[in-house]
Formats: sequence, structure tokens, C-alpha cells
Amino acid sequence: MGRSEGEPCLQVQVSQDMEKERETLQAWKERVEHELDVVVAFWLEHSHDQEHGGFFTCLGRDGQVYDDLKYVWLQGRQVWMYCRLYRKLERFRRPELLNAAKAERSGGDDGSDRALGAGGPLWAGPAPAPWGPGRGVHGGAHDASQPGGAARGGRRRAGGQLRGAGGLVRSEDSAARAGHALEAGWFLLRHAVRRGDPKLRAHVIDKFLLLPFRSGWDPDHGGLFYFQDADGLCPTQLEWAMKLWWPHSEAMIAFLMGYSESGDSALLNIFYQVAEYTFRQRYLQSHPRQDSPLKQGTRSSKGITCYKVTWQFRDPEYGEWFGYLNREGKIALTIKGGPFKGCFHVPRCLAMCEEMLSDLLSRLAPASAPAPALSARSPPADPARRGAE
Repeated sequence: MGRSEGEPCLQVQVSQDMEKERETLQAWKERVEHELDVVVAFWLEHSHDQEHGGFFTCLGRDGQVYDDLKYVWLQGRQVWMYCRLYRKLERFRRPELLNAAKAERSGGDDGSDRALGAGGPLWAGPAPAPWGPGRGVHGGAHDASQPGGAARGGRRRAGGQLRGAGGLVRSEDSAARAGHALEAGWFLLRHAVRRGDPKLRAHVIDKFLLLPFRSGWDPDHGGLFYFQDADGLCPTQLEWAMKLWWPHSEAMIAFLMGYSESGDSALLNIFYQVAEYTFRQRYLQSHPRQDSPLKQGTRSSKGITCYKVTWQFRDPEYGEWFGYLNREGKIALTIKGGPFKGCFHVPRCLAMCEEMLSDLLSRLAPASAPAPALSARSPPADPARRGAE
């Protein structure tokens, strides 16, 4: 059979679409790569305790230590992060990362160097097992074996009763976090891929990626809610509508991984959506001040309108990400680290996304070469929404 009249035009269109897709992925790879360099530099400069060893995590916006308390889980996470960067990315194969990861902590006897683990001062004695009945991923008192337990984070023991909307007697474990579901989702997605189980992969994408995203995304202001009620009732947590750094980090990993492994362009579009929200720069109308970066706008009858430059999570001025935004996406806390935020979620997200974007780009042939046959892991030729600024 001969070629149809429209076939050459279709091939040209597919080639053009793939080239546009490659350009978008390349732009995001460069953006993520640069941001990872900035984030790692922040922790290398500000978090190392040169006197007693270990890492400070309670850091202000400019990296100043506001509390010398050290938390054992964040110590371990930073060691793991340095090791992974050293192993996986050649530009981080530097002595300062490896030496910092290998160094052992030596605390003083005067109590000035404080570190807390699950059971008290670091190395003071055996600590309660962080995993087991009644313990959650963050030490929360809930049973992960129960339905929805892995994505729920009540602060009361299971069975603690609260009176919710409509007079219903309810458990605080009905609070659900999209962030934990998405994080568990990409764990399970990796497991499904390693097992070579496409049925499990499809189930994970549907129930652990798409379902929590659809229910957790704020339709009015963008971003993922921190808490939601699993039954659709009113959340009782005062911070339920805040936007935190780590659920968005997990979402970026999950949806880019989902696209990489399935080729479903809808998942790539969601990655772009989350990444655009996370990297967004905002301009708020403001009166001129000497201590605020301003962007001059247009002249009106009342004079020059100025705008204060602010950001969602990332901070181009000092590096790293703000961790806590209100529902509208404005910065609620200017700290860069604390008891829960350390050198982990942000660099892990950026490093994994950089690796996945590099892999995707290697699978996309240049426009001048013949288009390869698409495998289960190959990205489709359909154009996705352009995500890079």
C-alpha cells in the first residue's frame, strides 16, 4: 500500500511536537539542576557544626542558626542525602560532602551541644523503635496497617474520638495528607517497575498519585492542602489549608516518575503544574521600602506603582526553600529549617527530578533523526503543556 496524502505532514507534526517536548524538558532540567546546586550550597555553608560535629537544622532565612538543638532523624537524613549526591551525580563527588557524611558526632559534656532522638539525647541510650504498632512514618500514633493509615497523620492514638461536622463522632485519624499518599505512591511505583508488574503500576498511579492529587489540590489558589478530611468533612487542624514544602516535593517526584514509567502525558502535565506553582515568582503591589526588593511598574496618575518581589517556596536571594506558606501562597514562616525541615526533601526532589529528566531527554531523539518506536517507558509524541518559564 502506498502512503496516504496526509502521512508526510503527520510525520513532520510529530517531529515538531517531539522537539518542543525536548526543549521543555531541557529547560526544566537546567532549572532543576541550578536549583539543586543552590540548595546544597546553602546547607554546606550554614549547617555544619565545626566545633562539635553534626548538622544544625534550625536555620533562619539567611542561614543563621536560631537554635543549636539537633534532631537525630534530620542528622541521618542529611548523611543519606550527601551520600546519594556523592554516588549519583558526578559534580557532587567532592571531599567536603563525603567527609561530612563520614564524620562521627562527638558531643560535649556541658550540654551545650544538644541533640534529640526518639528517646531523648542522641546516643544517650536505646530509643523506642520508630516503626511498629502505633507508630507512623513521623512517629505519629496511628496504625499504618489500617486502611488509609499510610496517608493519615492523627496526633492522637487510634480510637481517640472527636465530634465533627454534623454531630458525628469521629476519630482524629480521619485527617488525611496528600503528601504522604504521594510519597508512598512513588515508593510503590518503583516497586511495581522492579517487579515488572504493569497491573500494579497502573493501580498505584490511579490510587496513590491521581486520587490524592485531585482531592488535595487547591482549586482556588493552587498548591496542595496540608490536611484534608478523609470523609470530606471539615478538617479540625488549624493548619489544614497551609502549603508546605515537602508535599510539593513528593508530588514533583511522583508525577515525573509516573510519566517516565508509563508515558502518560497527563502525568507530565501535572508535574509541570506542581513545578510551576513551586518555582513561581510573585509580584505584590507595595509601597517603596529600602529593605525590600522592588520592581518598578507603570506610571499612573498617582505616581509610580511599585511591586514587592516575593516567592512561593524558593528563595533566589539566600538560597533553599521557605517551608511554610499560607493558603494564598504567601510566606508564613521565613525559616529555612527546623525540627521537621532539614537537608532532605528539597535536595532529594531536585536530584531525583534531574536524573529522571536526563533519562527522558536521552530517550527523545533529535528532530533530525528518525522517530524511535515508543516503548512502555518512552514518552509519547503528544505535546504536553509547556512548563518552563
